[in-house]
Amino acid sequence: MFGFSAWELAFVLVIILILFGVGKLPDIGSGMGKAMKNFKKATADADLDITNEKKSS
Repeated sequence: MFGFSAWELAFVLVIILILFGVGKLPDIGSGMGKAMKNFKKATADADLDITNEKKSS
């Protein structure tokens, strides 16, 4: 997965737990999910705009 081993992913997760604590993880996950959703929507809108520009030219 993305060139990372399971140990590397576990290490990153432990560091995140230490920095933010267990209570903040749902908020962080929710924020990341919303950001990904908005990014996908923005890229889809940009693709649609490009397609419409090509058709109108």
